[in-house]
Amino acid sequence: MEQLIINIKMKIEGNIVNIHTRDTYPAIVTVEGGVITDIARCNRNYKRFIIPGFIDAHVHIESSMVTPGAFASAAVRHGTIGTISDPHEIANVMGLKGVEYMIEDGNRVPFYFWFGAPSCVPATSFESSGATIGVDEIDLLMAREEVKYLSEMMNFPGVLNNDKEVYAKIESARKHGKPIDGHAPGLKGENLIKYVNSGISTDHECSDIIEAREKIKLGMKILIREGSAARNLESLKPLFLEKAEMLMLCSDDIHPEMLVQRHINRIAAKLIREKFDIYDVLRACSYNAIKHYGLEAGCLQTGDSADFVVVNDLQKMDILETWIRGIKVFEGNLVLFKYRSGPAINRFECSAISKSNLNVIRNGEKMRVIEVFDGELLTGSITENATAGNTVDSDISRDIIKIVVKDRYSDNLPSIGFIKGFGLRKGAFASSVAHDSHNIICVGVEDEEIEKCINSVIKMKGGLSVCASGELNSLPLKIAGIMSDNPCEEIAQKYLALSDRVKALGCPLSAPFMTLSFMALLVIPSLKISDKGLFDVDKFCFTPLFT
Repeated sequence: MEQLIINIKMKIEGNIVNIHTRDTYPAIVTVEGGVITDIARCNRNYKRFIIPGFIDAHVHIESSMVTPGAFASAAVRHGTIGTISDPHEIANVMGLKGVEYMIEDGNRVPFYFWFGAPSCVPATSFESSGATIGVDEIDLLMAREEVKYLSEMMNFPGVLNNDKEVYAKIESARKHGKPIDGHAPGLKGENLIKYVNSGISTDHECSDIIEAREKIKLGMKILIREGSAARNLESLKPLFLEKAEMLMLCSDDIHPEMLVQRHINRIAAKLIREKFDIYDVLRACSYNAIKHYGLEAGCLQTGDSADFVVVNDLQKMDILETWIRGIKVFEGNLVLFKYRSGPAINRFECSAISKSNLNVIRNGEKMRVIEVFDGELLTGSITENATAGNTVDSDISRDIIKIVVKDRYSDNLPSIGFIKGFGLRKGAFASSVAHDSHNIICVGVEDEEIEKCINSVIKMKGGLSVCASGELNSLPLKIAGIMSDNPCEEIAQKYLALSDRVKALGCPLSAPFMTLSFMALLVIPSLKISDKGLFDVDKFCFTPLFT
C-alpha cells in the first residue's frame, strides 16, 4: 500500500456503530497521522453512520479480470478497505513472478491487499499449467510480511493421504505462525477431522448448513461466500443466530460487472434488513478477519489505524466516504486516488488450432456428459447416447454440446468432451480464464465457430470471445491472459456485452463466462475436464468419454 499519511488533524462526525461495546451513539472521531486519536461521544443528531471498513475474507482478484489497482479503485466505492487475496490464479500462469506482480501492483494504491502463499500450484497434476510453486517457494513467501497466510489447501486428498509436499507446505505456515486456509467441499466425518487436525482453520466451500455446522464444531471458521458463480448466503445465514463469532463474509470469485454494482457492503445490508444482529454482521465483515489473520487494519477504536466507512443507511449501505489509514479515498461518487499500472506480464505459447482437431471419433453408444447448474460450481455426471455416425457432434435438441480445453502453454491437441446445461442453440464462446491453470476453454455447437473462438483467444494471447453466424466479438486480457489494467467499469461494460451475446444464443445461465471458467477446475465434484481429458473428481482420476 502507498505509505502516504496525512498528518493534519481531522474530525469526522456521525453515529458510531461500535462493534466492541455493541452500541450505537453520536460521536466525533479525531484522526491524526493516519490513526484514530480520539472518539468523543456528543449529543448531536446525525443522519449518517460510521462503521468499520469492509474486508473481503477470501477473494481471487484475478476473477474480476482487472489488476489489483483497478480492483481497489472499484472496491472503495463500496466501502471495501482490503481483501484477503489468494493469487493462485496468476501463480498457475506465472509462478512467483505472478505473485510478485500482484504485490507490487497492489502497492500502487492506498488499499489493503493481504496476500496468501498459493498452496496448490498447479492445483493438480492432471492438467497443464504454466508454473510450479514448491515447498522452497512457499517458504520464501511465508517469510514475507505482506503474505499473511497459506492459501486454500485444495489438495484435500493430499492431506488425507499424507502427501509429504502438502504437509511440508503446512509446516512452513506453522513455522511462520500464519494461518492455513481450507477448501474442502463436502468433506465430513473422519476425513474432515484429519483435514482440520492438520492445522487448516477455514473453509469457504460450504453449500449447506449441516456441512458448515460440522466444520464449526471442529473449530473451523466458515467464510460465507456470495460471489458471481457461487452463492451460499441463503443456506448459511442462520449461522449468525448460532455461531456468529466463527463467520466471515467473502466473494471468492467476483466478476467485473458485479464488482461495479456491489461488494461486501450489499451482503451486510441484506443481513441487517433481515434483522440479523448488526454488530455480529459488521464483525463478520471486519473484526473476525482482522483477528483471525492478524491484520493491520483498524476497527474503530482509539489507537487504531483510521480505516472506516461512512454510510447514510445501515439497511442499504450506500457509501458516502471510505477512509484508509486516515486517507479519504472515496467521497461523492469520486475515487480520490490515481492508479497507474506497471509493465504487463504474460505466458501464452500455443499456436492456432484447426477444425480437424475438434473431431470426436465415435467409440461407443453411450458417453459421459458434464451437467452444469446455474449458480453452482458443483457439476453432475450423466450418461447420454452419442449421436449417430463416425464422429460425435453436438445435439442441441438435448442441450448436449461440445466442450473443449486447449493447453495454452504448448501445441498439444485439445481435449474434447460434452456438456449439458449451457443451452446454446448455435455459436460458441471461449475464455482463457479457466481455473486454475487458465488454459483455453470453449463450449459451442459448430466446430467452425469453436475453432474461431479458440484461435481468437490465442491471437490475443488471452481474453474472451464469442462467435456466431460468422460474427466474432472479443475482450483482450493482456496481463497473464486473465486480467486487464483498464478501469473495472470499462471491462465490466465489455464483459456484459459479451455475456448478453452468449445469452442471446440461448444460454440460460446468469453468468455464462464465470460458469465456463470452472468447468476445468478438477477439485470440485463431480465431472470436469482438463486439457488432458475428462476427470472424475469423486474418484480423482481420468475417466473415458465413452462408457
